Amino acid sequence: MALFGLFSKDKKENLDKGLEKTKENLFSKIGRAVAGKSKVDDEILDELEEILITSDVGVDTTVKIIERIEERVARDKYMNTDELDRILRDEIAALLSENNTQDLIDFQLPDGPKPYVILVVGVNGVGKTTTIGKLAAQFKNKGKSVILGAADTFRAAAVDQLKLWGERIDVPVVAHGMNTDPSAVAYDAVKEGVEKQADLVIIDTAGRLHTKVNLMNELSKIKRVMQKFIPEAPHEILLVLDGSTGQNAFLQAKEFTKATEVTALAITKLDGTAKGGVVIGISDQFKIPVKYIGVGEKVEDLQIFNKVEFVNSLFSK
Repeated sequence: MALFGLFSKDKKENLDKGLEKTKENLFSKIGRAVAGKSKVDDEILDELEEILITSDVGVDTTVKIIERIEERVARDKYMNTDELDRILRDEIAALLSENNTQDLIDFQLPDGPKPYVILVVGVNGVGKTTTIGKLAAQFKNKGKSVILGAADTFRAAAVDQLKLWGERIDVPVVAHGMNTDPSAVAYDAVKEGVEKQADLVIIDTAGRLHTKVNLMNELSKIKRVMQKFIPEAPHEILLVLDGSTGQNAFLQAKEFTKATEVTALAITKLDGTAKGGVVIGISDQFKIPVKYIGVGEKVEDLQIFNKVEFVNSLFSK
């Protein structure tokens, strides 16, 4: 079991492996920028700015990081290029600490009335249904009772995929099939959760952004029917983003945060990309806690996001 903010050895190894491409991309570029130089000067800072932007950290967040490093350079007068990695690590960790990202260690549900209801949103193809399945599996492995609601009724594949996850991990799935009313599915899932005193109900929703008004209306209706059973539901609105899409993930976050009150983020597919810097930028720009990250295919590769461990993995040699 992880203690005092530290991950277990296996989880740490999975995180290191998952961030490998991002790390290689970042360090190879920084290495080339400082080659043959001993002092951090304006030229290196300009190159570092470009490196962070091309690593999908985002322009605004990159500017903040560079300004902080410039302040340290001005204060310390002579800063060795050997120190650049450590300083960059410090400033990114400090930036993440100022945002709403919590350092969670494990998959836990808050104390309170049952069930805890999570509404999951995100466009098609980001790994939304897979994230729900992995979440359900991890909570079930901790002895929690889970019910899934297949309210992405726009695609038959989404309903079938959630049912497959339910069978695989032995968790009940409430489904009405394709082209049925999503709010009716959410209603029945929460109703069943209340009647069975389940610990957790997770509702999948349609992954489309063709018009923001339709999305808003649909999510509002889903929330209203849930609240007939649990006035506070949903307790969490989890937005799933594909980290490998880089700046496109920023755009999706922007659209969904306009359409509904997103309270937590899951950033998936970080193992297949060199764009892991997007985690830093999204956390900074939206001030919404990054709660989970996906660093591989296995159930356990959906990890709790811990900023200390993330930054340590990103900068470990």
